[in-house]
Amino acid sequence: MTIYRSGLIAVGALFGLASGAMAQSGPSANPSVDQIIGALKPPASALHGPTRGIHPLGTNTGVPSDVTPAATGAPAAKPKAAAPATTASAAAPVPAAPAALPSIDLYVLFANDSAELTPEAMATLDKLGAALSSNALSGYRFKIEGHTDTTGTETHNMTLSERRAQAVSAYLEKKFAVNQGRLEVVGMGERDLLVQTPPNTPEPRNRRVKVVNIGA
Repeated sequence: MTIYRSGLIAVGALFGLASGAMAQSGPSANPSVDQIIGALKPPASALHGPTRGIHPLGTNTGVPSDVTPAATGAPAAKPKAAAPATTASAAAPVPAAPAALPSIDLYVLFANDSAELTPEAMATLDKLGAALSSNALSGYRFKIEGHTDTTGTETHNMTLSERRAQAVSAYLEKKFAVNQGRLEVVGMGERDLLVQTPPNTPEPRNRRVKVVNIGA
């Protein structure tokens, strides 16, 4: 009898992780292709720069910048003394923190201690493949990170996580012709646990493959 252990593909929103019981038996409902596209597509604010609609100084005064007061018939204004710089105005602006990259979590079942994709895994990856092949996402690249729980040695888990990420990448290429140049595969092992556990603790939610939109 083949024993299956669940993995998880993370591509920003988390589905089916509300309870431990649901995580053990798998999600009750997987997101649709449209939901995956919506989670992976960058927001409109990321597609248009922060200076959109901002004009240089002097362009909204109604008077060309090279016209002098004498030419308009207006008396010349006395120059005002410059106000002393304050600490607040002299300080450099604090840059905004970068926005999180689009991602979504999907459960993927692997055979026990292997990178073999189960039929359930293929059904989930079919939705992901359709989303990545859509017009909305076809112009983007994605990072595929393999993750494991803390059972086994750290070295073994690192290798296993990379093999699982490679298996996902190969499946997407073979069935959906997703160019491998769009997919960056990384093995993370147990270095970035979704659920913190002691060593040698089985935790299905940590056995996952994370897919992140890394841009065009």
